[in-house]
Amino acid sequence: MSAVYINSAACISVQDTLNENFFQNLKPENSTQVLKAIEPNYKEFIPPAMSRRMSKTVKMSSVASKYALKEAGIENPDAIIVGTGMGCSQDSEKFLKNVIDNNEEFLTPTFFIQSTHNTVAGQIALALQCHAYNFTYVNTSSSLEFSFLDAKLQINDGEADNVLVGSTDEQTDRTMELYTLNKTIKKEENLPVDYLNSTTEGVIWGEGSSFFVLGKDKTENSYTQLKDIQISSRLDIEETQQFITDFLAKNNLTNNDIDAVILGFSGDKASDVYYTKAMDLFHNSALLYYKHLSGEFNTASGFSTFMACHILRNQEIPEVMMINTLKKEGIKNILLYNHLGGNDHSLVLLEKA
Repeated sequence: MSAVYINSAACISVQDTLNENFFQNLKPENSTQVLKAIEPNYKEFIPPAMSRRMSKTVKMSSVASKYALKEAGIENPDAIIVGTGMGCSQDSEKFLKNVIDNNEEFLTPTFFIQSTHNTVAGQIALALQCHAYNFTYVNTSSSLEFSFLDAKLQINDGEADNVLVGSTDEQTDRTMELYTLNKTIKKEENLPVDYLNSTTEGVIWGEGSSFFVLGKDKTENSYTQLKDIQISSRLDIEETQQFITDFLAKNNLTNNDIDAVILGFSGDKASDVYYTKAMDLFHNSALLYYKHLSGEFNTASGFSTFMACHILRNQEIPEVMMINTLKKEGIKNILLYNHLGGNDHSLVLLEKA
């Protein structure tokens, strides 16, 4: 199998990640139920007439994908692959509201057409006039990982040289209300949350859009080599360590070879135990967490991948992400472990390019 490199990374999140100095200005948030993304001035990227008809996730993805393609120096990728958990839920809600308000009569199809999950990948392709392979993965919290896996196969099989891969999810008022009712989102009385030692259920919800260009060739701008990905939809807590050690063994590594581990601690006491189990394996690694910076959402792993890319390039770990005080002189291998509510576990192995 040929090597696959991440040659560019762009992210719109609840941090100011489009700013060049974002690495030094990361601000944790632990006392708000729902975190909103810091959005750019869309007029600079999208004509206002088009922007008015786009949902938030389409606009975020359009801008993030432009940043990623520009950084990689690619005008037209050989494939566009997007992972999303909730898709264009704003337009879905608008369509359903129209159905109710109009007694199922005289409906305009616009919101329905724009509410499908593959709208994001389609809109990016339309803007680029790209007629290549176009695919959307909807696999809750492992949507990005499946997208990476597909892109890796495309490159290894010689079907593509450069692939635009993205992940995106937006918030909607009604969905956030429902998430609060079913206790997915933390109750106000349980805030502020201690992400690493939480004694309550529920999470702080976020949103965002992350895009990467994967290529078969290493470039001057390459962040990292995407070594391997492993996904498991269900995992018993007792199987966590075996899941990780088997994955590392497959890649001829031991836990001592991992310089940094990025874990998805969300502040939900019921599901964070998986990360606590995983931590016990890595006594000689820098242990990091990130959802106090991004919030929890279906494709939050896009934010952790974006951060891992910059950690590998800068050879520096932001203090705000550190769980332990261990610092390696050089950072070569980073392991990312994520799940959502104890389901859809994913491991991603990145190596310094």
